[in-house]
Amino acid sequence: MKTKLPVTGAASGTPAANLGAKPAANPAAAPAASDRIELIQTFVRIVQAGSLSAAAAQLGTTQPTVSRRLQVLERSLNVRLLQRSTHSMKLTEDGERCFDRAKDLLDGWEAFESDLRGAGAEAEGSLKVLVPHAFGQEQLIGPLAQFMRNNPKVTVEWLLQDRAADFIAKGIDCAIHVGKIADTSMVAIKLAEVPRTIAAAPSVLQAFPTPTHPRDLARMPWMAIPNFYFREILLEHPASGEVFQFSIKPRLTTDNLYALRNAAVAGTGVFIGSSWMLTEQLQAGTLVQLLPEWQAEPLAVSVVYPYARQYPARLRRFIETMREAMPAAVNSAIGVDRG
Repeated sequence: MKTKLPVTGAASGTPAANLGAKPAANPAAAPAASDRIELIQTFVRIVQAGSLSAAAAQLGTTQPTVSRRLQVLERSLNVRLLQRSTHSMKLTEDGERCFDRAKDLLDGWEAFESDLRGAGAEAEGSLKVLVPHAFGQEQLIGPLAQFMRNNPKVTVEWLLQDRAADFIAKGIDCAIHVGKIADTSMVAIKLAEVPRTIAAAPSVLQAFPTPTHPRDLARMPWMAIPNFYFREILLEHPASGEVFQFSIKPRLTTDNLYALRNAAVAGTGVFIGSSWMLTEQLQAGTLVQLLPEWQAEPLAVSVVYPYARQYPARLRRFIETMREAMPAAVNSAIGVDRG
């Protein structure tokens, strides 16, 4: 990918390439070329983090500093990039165009820096990765093996854990995380979304009428995994746009997806599980999908790691491998009707 970096004209100091935005009203006040990269990096991080405070935490600076950089960038481009209120933030039309162009520019700049620093050299060293039990035992073993074949000088410590990573105390380089990111000081790159399926064993349907609407589910025995749902269930009907929420009192709670699935097969109750790990049971008939026309909100799966000014080649290569592999990993369920 060829990306043009901002070039300053000798006479006016106006950027030759300015992310597709309007020219600055006062070219003489435009920031220096080196400063523009920092301003653009800050803007992209604000959008990716979802707030100025989260971006400041990830960048290791203060919210006023992040706010000032955003204002300087907006003044230099003579456009409003973000619309902000007390409780929300969204990109303007100019902001959306700027964000797309900014990501391309930063990708090109990162590749440029990596080439100059010799980052194209063979990755080496050790990598400690925290992954959820289910993904870590099944879906990601193939991509992990491929990563190690492509990078023979890298050793990997592959840790299975469903709890949040303690990066500093445990020396974790990165983690694969499913669900919402609680620690906004971490860098989080969304890799994919995990579709989910409502299911139960046939024996449960012998004791309770087959549900035709989510309200019928509320009367059935439930199991829960608190990391993803516990007391409330929210379902959406994509065709009609109807949303239905109801409360549950779980008979069984667990922090492990395999335990939840196996308990469901044993007839313990209804549950919501990742679609990819229910394929075999649904095809064999040991589990039955309930209300396929209704959908639980998919879960985001991200790679999370501490912010740093530079990252070793082994970490960058691993993240690239996960970005390529994850969409197929979460959508590998076959023969499952998701509505």
